[in-house]
Amino acid sequence: MPRIAYVNGAYVPHSEAAIHIEDRGYQFADGVYEVCEVRHGFIVDLSRHLDRLDRSLRELRIGWPMSRAALIHVIREVLRRNRVRNGLFYLQVTRGVARRDHVFPAKGTPPSLVVTAKRTDAAVIAKKNAEGIAAITVPENRWDRVDIKSVGLLPNVLARQKAKELGAQEAIFVDTDGMVKEGAATNVWIVDGNGTLRTRPAEHGILRGITRTTLMNVAKPLGLKIEERAFSVEEMYAAREVFVTAATSVCFPVVSIDGRTIGNGHPGSIAQNIREAFFDIAEKTLI
Repeated sequence: MPRIAYVNGAYVPHSEAAIHIEDRGYQFADGVYEVCEVRHGFIVDLSRHLDRLDRSLRELRIGWPMSRAALIHVIREVLRRNRVRNGLFYLQVTRGVARRDHVFPAKGTPPSLVVTAKRTDAAVIAKKNAEGIAAITVPENRWDRVDIKSVGLLPNVLARQKAKELGAQEAIFVDTDGMVKEGAATNVWIVDGNGTLRTRPAEHGILRGITRTTLMNVAKPLGLKIEERAFSVEEMYAAREVFVTAATSVCFPVVSIDGRTIGNGHPGSIAQNIREAFFDIAEKTLI
């Protein structure tokens, strides 16, 4: 079955989907995006994703392309037309199409909206959870506003490519003080020697991940203590467990960083328990 995309008011074959060459997302990375998991016919944590979309748009002074209710309708329709029950949807909003100029276009220029959806391979995800993944560390070289989910991801692309070339699956940004920030597409967590979950505060310097936020709720009934406190690369190397969280993977255990074995070199029980409990706690919106 051919994939279907939504582009600025029309549902079109994915292979024919197109935007104008002067769309500001294409020329300036002047836009934002969201990626959301779909599991068992439910959209996971949709409200929080749309709340974060709203914040990103406000921070960049981009208007909503349509009402929130209309956008939810479009998302559902794209998922239905692509018959996605387990997978993800991607949505992108840019400042719209205008003659190339660094300043904002004329008032009234409509934002551009693209929504796509695809199925994910459950076997690939299960393999990574069972075996764990490898990661590398890279120096922070991104712009200061990483709290905005902007489409300007070139440093993340280069970091992920470096990881791939070194046989790893994620790259972890480290600030000039040697403190861990976040992954190229994930938030980073450690389990310290006392069994406490630690992750960097999201007030500045990292994206406030939706899965990260929901995990806070998941940890409570599991009896897990959480500290939002920065930790160093050395503390990460010495951790009992390291794992990364993201909407499309929930919680991947990290068993090697920069060639160093983490813990006993196998996925830890805390990451497993969190992953198993996550779907029951997360918000679920029927497609």
